[in-house]
Amino acid sequence: MPDPVRRLLPLLQRHSGGRDAMTCQYRCGNACDHPAPNRSDNAYLGDIVRATLSRRGLLRASGAGALVLGAGGVSATAATPATAAPAPPAAPAPPAPSAPPAASAPPPGGGALTFKPIPPNEIDSVIVPNGYDHAVVIRWGDPVVPGAPAFDLGRQTGESQSKQFGYNNDFLCVVPFPGSDRRALLVSNHEYTNEELMFPGFTTQEALSVDQVRAAMAAHGMSVLEIERVDRTGRWQPVRSRRLPYNKRLTMLATPFRADGPAAGSPPLRTAADPAGTTIIGTLNNCAGGLTPWGTALSGEENFNQYFVGGDAVPEAAKARLNRYGILTTARYPSGSRRWERAQERFDLAKHPNEANRFGWIVEVDPFEPDAPPRKHTAMGRFKHEGANVIVARNGQVAAYLGDDERFEYLYKFVSSRRYRPGDRKHNLTLLESGTLYVAKLSGDSPPAEIDGTGKLPADGAFDGTGAWIKLVSGNTSFVPGMTAIEVLTFTREAGDKVGATRMDRPEDVQPSLRSGKIYAALTNNTNRGVGTYPGVDEANPRTANRHGQIFELVEDGGDHTGETFTWSLPIVCGDPNDPGTYFAGYDKSKVSPISCPDNVAFDSAGNLWISTDGNALGSNDGLFATAIEGPERGHLKQFLTVPPGAETCGPFITGDDRSVFVAVQHPGEVTGATVDNPASTWPDGDYAKPAVVVTWRLDGGRIGS
Repeated sequence: MPDPVRRLLPLLQRHSGGRDAMTCQYRCGNACDHPAPNRSDNAYLGDIVRATLSRRGLLRASGAGALVLGAGGVSATAATPATAAPAPPAAPAPPAPSAPPAASAPPPGGGALTFKPIPPNEIDSVIVPNGYDHAVVIRWGDPVVPGAPAFDLGRQTGESQSKQFGYNNDFLCVVPFPGSDRRALLVSNHEYTNEELMFPGFTTQEALSVDQVRAAMAAHGMSVLEIERVDRTGRWQPVRSRRLPYNKRLTMLATPFRADGPAAGSPPLRTAADPAGTTIIGTLNNCAGGLTPWGTALSGEENFNQYFVGGDAVPEAAKARLNRYGILTTARYPSGSRRWERAQERFDLAKHPNEANRFGWIVEVDPFEPDAPPRKHTAMGRFKHEGANVIVARNGQVAAYLGDDERFEYLYKFVSSRRYRPGDRKHNLTLLESGTLYVAKLSGDSPPAEIDGTGKLPADGAFDGTGAWIKLVSGNTSFVPGMTAIEVLTFTREAGDKVGATRMDRPEDVQPSLRSGKIYAALTNNTNRGVGTYPGVDEANPRTANRHGQIFELVEDGGDHTGETFTWSLPIVCGDPNDPGTYFAGYDKSKVSPISCPDNVAFDSAGNLWISTDGNALGSNDGLFATAIEGPERGHLKQFLTVPPGAETCGPFITGDDRSVFVAVQHPGEVTGATVDNPASTWPDGDYAKPAVVVTWRLDGGRIGS
């Protein structure tokens, strides 16, 4: 058993936020060690505040001001509950949002969370509150496809891993079978691999055998598997059967994806192997995602840049666009390269310069149609997608909210051109193929001098302001000067630069509340904010060298999710509650849990906000937290769960009956110096660390949290 004091999260090996250097290498290719790809000169929020203060005053006078943080009610701009999609009869969909609550029900933004918060810790286990239990649902190497071989750590191959649960599960969702509360399909991403923690005797990427490279490639992608409830509890487990028609693995080795939308078939997507530019093998570095109202899973391709070599040999005219996505063009083999070109030549850009353009999209998977090819939606733009989450607007169009997870990148919104049709699943599967893509531009309402970089609130008592959705492209029409629609969709970051979008502190998961209609984004951190020549602080990103991140709340004006203006605020500025530069919606900070580096957000049926963390910079394990977002308990943040050392908490997903919460425990034991032979964590089985999906439930069968 490794010495926990020697192993646990040495501060000298930490990079951005509280991430270990090993995580930085494998998850994002040491992005923080390189200049931020966004070198645009877009205005700081503070530069444009003065021009908007007079308008802001008029809005307040007319009753259209933003929410005051910590207030119990909502203003005239607060969105009413959005139209929910009932489950179509032909195939299952996620539970529809609840009807307007009765007098005895919690308010739309949640109520009191009754569990006793767990304290920060460094224990090599998953820890949950008293009165709760947890269990592993599935772990790396467990069988997914019938006939999968037993996992053999010393003899991993691409063929065996293509039938087993992949590595580093991130996003997950649970899609119930129609009319059943006992059977469902679990969909999970597999974001990236960490070869030190996978292969005994690992030395370097170059020393791996081609079989091992193929195994690592197959460990990326997604899994779909049938699960069942255990008795009448909140526990779930995989169905074990010889016939599991829905179970499948999607991998980088051989799974074909179909590109759709305006950029499908365009020159930037064409390769020698796919001259039509419509069939892409695999999905890469999948991070967060979302569950659609028509019962499909969305998955975001994120840090795809780190898998390619040969950038130095691409045509000179293409290098700037590769650099904008973090692809190195000054050396053949970037430091830490995975050397996948040894198994599949397409990862050598010197030979296949367009292959990188085929990644960075939103993927849609229909778990109930195992033979249908998953799709990449080019209409939703190409960047380092954290994920996508959908809400049905009042007029029937759907809006998807998107974050680009890198320092100083942007928030986006996609609005479908077609309208949702209850019960018409075939039609609804086309909704994300065409529409309008927007990027966010924010204004603060406080004088720039009041945003001093410490996190101290401005004189009006809130970090808040207004914003506009800037139209980038609609169908085949570009609204960005000098760029075609194909260019806007394929090189979306460049389009955001040109229209002056607001540079944010790593916008990760962005999710609408189906009860209140408000939108919440996790801004994880940005240790370069205001440092050296990097952009300074502004009202939406108010701290210099931001290590702990913040929660961003967006309210569409008039509750219209297809509109082009909104108000925003920061209800939570994360960190140690004892730090004066933190804020918890005005709640008594002596009663809240410390939180650092928010990553994913989710909602229970009462509308409480659940937040998972990645890279806790406060020195303890990452975890899952919950708070009400309306009423007197707004801002009363409580820690519900922690994961083992070196791990981050991904997901989370709360079932429609609130009886189960699923989390993905990603990269346990990912600590510098650790190997599979000498692990820093032995969770979950006591031998070596394995990423896994965990379900938590209340022992008395009650609702999670309350």
